[in-house]
Parts: sequence; C-alpha cells; structure tokens
Amino acid sequence: MADNLCEALKKLKVTLADGTGDSVEGCLDCLLKALAHNNAEASEKVQKMGVLLLLPPLLDPRSSCAPKVANIIAEVAKNEFMRGPCVEAGLVPPLVQLLHCKDQEVLLQTGRALGNICYDSQSSKEQFAATNVAEELVRLFRKQEEHEKKEMIFEVLAPLAENDVIKLQLVEAGLVECLLEVVDQTVDGEREEDVAQLKTASDLMVLLLLGDESMQKLFEGGKGSVFQRVLSWVPSHNHQLQLAGALAVANFARNDGNCIHMVDTGIVQKLLELLERHVEEGNVTVQHAALSALRNLAIPVVNKSKMLAMGVADVVLKFLPSEMPPVQFKLLGTLRMLIDTQVDAAEQLGTNPTLVERLVEWCDAKEHAGVMGESNRLLSALIRHSRSKDVVRTVIQGGGVKYLVSMATSEHVIMQNEALVALGLMAALDLALAEKDFLNASLVQVLHKLLSEETSAPEIKYNSMILVCAIMGSEPLHKQVQDLAFLDLVSRLRSHENKTVSHQASLTEQRLTVQS
Repeated sequence: MADNLCEALKKLKVTLADGTGDSVEGCLDCLLKALAHNNAEASEKVQKMGVLLLLPPLLDPRSSCAPKVANIIAEVAKNEFMRGPCVEAGLVPPLVQLLHCKDQEVLLQTGRALGNICYDSQSSKEQFAATNVAEELVRLFRKQEEHEKKEMIFEVLAPLAENDVIKLQLVEAGLVECLLEVVDQTVDGEREEDVAQLKTASDLMVLLLLGDESMQKLFEGGKGSVFQRVLSWVPSHNHQLQLAGALAVANFARNDGNCIHMVDTGIVQKLLELLERHVEEGNVTVQHAALSALRNLAIPVVNKSKMLAMGVADVVLKFLPSEMPPVQFKLLGTLRMLIDTQVDAAEQLGTNPTLVERLVEWCDAKEHAGVMGESNRLLSALIRHSRSKDVVRTVIQGGGVKYLVSMATSEHVIMQNEALVALGLMAALDLALAEKDFLNASLVQVLHKLLSEETSAPEIKYNSMILVCAIMGSEPLHKQVQDLAFLDLVSRLRSHENKTVSHQASLTEQRLTVQS
C-alpha cells in the first residue's frame, strides 16, 4: 500500500503539470484508499512529498475533482500535525469559496475540511485569523436560505469562534446581527430544523461573548442594542433562549463595571423570576446558568447588599434540596460571594440549621471535589464574616468542626488559611462548646504538623500559632500542646525570615511559657 501511494503521489505531481484529468482522478482515488487504510502514515507522506501545495488549483468550483480533493483535505486534517500545513499551503481561501457551490457533496466535504483544519488547534486558528475567512463566512451566511447550508457554515464557525481574535473579527463582520435574525425566525418554530438552528445560533452568540474584546464591544457601556436583545431572552418562554440569555449575562458579568451597571438596571429581578420558574420545572442547565450569572454579579462589593436586599439569598436557598452537583456547586459559590464582608447576611445564613446541615453533608461529597471544596469554604465564610457566637454554635452542633480541621490540611493555601481563621474564631467565641470536637478531630496534632513542615506558607504558620494561643484556655487541649513539645517548635520559628511569623512566634512562646 505504501509503495502504491508513493507512486500515486509522484504520478499526481506529474499529471498536474500536463493536465491529464483522468490520471488525476485515479491518483486521488488511490490517495483516498491509502488514507482510509492508514490515515496518519498516508498524511505524513502527503506532507513530506509537498502534495498539499498542489491542491489549491483542484479546488476550483468548476473542477470535477473538487469534492475528492476536499475529502482528502478533511481526512488529512484529522491529524493535528497536518492542520497548520493545510493553512500554510493556502487551502483555506479556495475551500471557503467552495461553500458558495450548490453541489451537496462538495458542500459536505468542504465543511468537513474547514471544520477539521480548525478543530482543537490553537495554531491553525491563529493562522485562520490572519486570513479574511471570518468576513467571507459571514457574507456567505447572509446569502443562505437553506437550513443545510446554514448548518454547514455554523459547523465551520463554531470551532473558529473559540479563538479570541476570530471572535472579534466575526463580531465586526456582522455575525451577531445574523444570529439575532436566525433567533427571531426560529424562536416560535416547531420544526426540528428550527429548534436546531435556534440552539446553534444562541450557543454561538454565547461563545462570541467569551472573548473579552468581543464581549465589551457588544456591551457598549450597557447601552448596546445586542446587549439589550440578549437580556430580553432571560424572561423568554423558550428554555433554549432562557439558557443562552442567562449564560450571556454571566459572560457580560466578567468585570466590575459591567456587573454594577447590570445590577442597577434590573437584571437581577429577571434572573430571580427565571429561577423561581425553574424550582418546579427543574431544568438543570437553566438553573446552573442563572446561578452562574448571579454569582458573577455578586463579586463587586457594592452589589452584595443590593442583591441581598432583592432577596437573592432566599431564592438561591430554594435549590438546597437539589441533587445535581453542577447546581449545588453554583449555589454554594453564589452564597459565598453574597456574604463576603456582609455581617448580617452571614449571621442570618449561618444560624440557619437546614443550610448548615446540608453544607456538612456536602463537605463529605468526596465524589464531587468542587462541591466538597465550596461547602467547606462557605462553612468557613459564615463564621469569618459573621464573627457570631450563634453561628459558631450552629456549625458545632451541625457537626462542621471536623471538616474545618480537615480543610486546614488542604493542598490550597487559601483554603487552609480560611479554615484556620474560622477555627480561631470558634476557639475565641465558644471554646467550651468546641473543645470536644477539637479533640476528636485531632486539631492539636494538625497544628503541630503545619508548624513543623518547612513547606507551610508564612500565613499558615502565623494563623496556626494564633490558634494555638486561642485553645490554651482548654485544659485537655493545653495538655496536648505541652505533650507535643510545641514550645521547642515555636522557639525555632522566632528566627523565621518572615517578620510577622517571627514576631508571632515570640508572642506564642511567651504565652506557652507562662501557661506551662
């Protein structure tokens, strides 16, 4: 097969020079067979023998070879190592021109070829960005009436639109207006092709908003007509548009300025009404998208109290019974963002036994690391932001202490720190009630390990020593500290290169000496 292929490729080069059409067709057939037999090996030979450079003239719409050549390109472009060379050989512009063709086989193979060339290859997408392919595809899309042709162009556009430069080119070429038109034409349609086009168009719109520049261009300070249209999708009766609208809001909410503007202009109420509709209807993707949008909107400090006053926390809590990890994850993230620096809200939520019990349950969800991590972080945040004895008691009674002690050994420094601060507040606010759980969770042994390990970050050592001082008022915990020779450990930290750590080591040493 390999020898036959080499012969065929040599013959192809010769026959292209003297233009004997029948021989070209035969050589192309041989190449297709070789690709079907061993795609990677045949593709490598095509590359080595410079065959790609011979193909652009064969992609002429009038050539009978065009569908076979497009098929060959689609096959070789299945290999990542061939995608860049396909662009370098100048195959993209003639392929795009072939999309004007009426022949269905040509269209099919051309769409496959372009889709494969730009599939999952940041380098070939970058090379695409240097051509006018975005403009050409949008112009072509505008002219299409048939569903199949539109779908074919969509299939080429979607992978291309993953590149941020091409996103902006597509927006500037007017793709967004085309997509909005498709949405208008198909939103009330009941045919299968209408449903498919609506999904593809709205998904592609959301994809365009993932680029910072393209998103900001369409936001236009919150006054952009595209931005306004997309917001109108949120209260739509159509689940696909509700989903796309909520995802679009989440994408627009990627900087503080946009978030503040959106909260001030009423988008939160629309999202809450959407969520209320889906407590019963229970469309998980819409729930997830709407919670994502609320989480992002809650990031700027000025938005938190406004959103709490609008009743966001109350609506979010209605999803506590959800058994879907993606919804659980976003619910937790939204509540954590909302209570950050908000004392009253943290106290109100932290004294809600139903919430705390659910968090403790999710802290054990080992099969869903994201949910487990977010539950731990929210449990800690309720204590840290409320600094309330009632919250501390609710968490202790709900069985949360052992999870916070475990969180102090997390591989993520930020989580370790959050846990240590929360445990320090527990010890300061109600050591008597926490004592038993601290003993059962081996807190003193964990602190010894954190202070012993050279790899522990300075802030971890600092907060561990603060916590050691805070638990000295408990007789059994104090005894464990003495038995584990913490005094020697802390004395060594007085010479730590970090001044805050060395200073705290001196204070802790004094405290341990006085109480020994």
